Amino acid sequence: MGIEENKDVVLGLVAECINPYRPDMLERFVGEDIRVHPGTPGSGPDTEGIAPLGEAVDRFRGTFPDLHIEFDQLVGEGDLVAARWTATGTHSGPLAGVPATGAAVRWSGTDVYRLSEGRIVEWWRNDDFVWLLHQVGRDLDPDATGPRRRALAGEPRP
Repeated sequence: MGIEENKDVVLGLVAECINPYRPDMLERFVGEDIRVHPGTPGSGPDTEGIAPLGEAVDRFRGTFPDLHIEFDQLVGEGDLVAARWTATGTHSGPLAGVPATGAAVRWSGTDVYRLSEGRIVEWWRNDDFVWLLHQVGRDLDPDATGPRRRALAGEPRP
């Protein structure tokens, strides 16, 4: 497949499977032996196989049942597609030890997909999880201050 067809597979994964929450459609877009790598090597185990990926999708949709992802940019080269995206959702379930807050959240990331025979077979995830955690009330450094953090959080200036 060519670069544009590979981009269409990535677009289809989000438009037809992730956004409408149709995990039954995963096999249309990803290979049976897919491997999903966390954004920071060693920060967690890879997700290996379509069934564990479906379970991960289910867990995340339990946290953000109205998850919606928009692609800001797609770039392809050879068998790779890079995607810059923005996601929105409502924090309705536990996330990294934080119980549901009902907070509307928005975060972004960059993913790279490797495709073979029209399916995603490898996926490197990298999102701004620290910013996501901040929006639901969990800061890695609760004493973090500064004008940029306050502005992003919508807090008034001191």
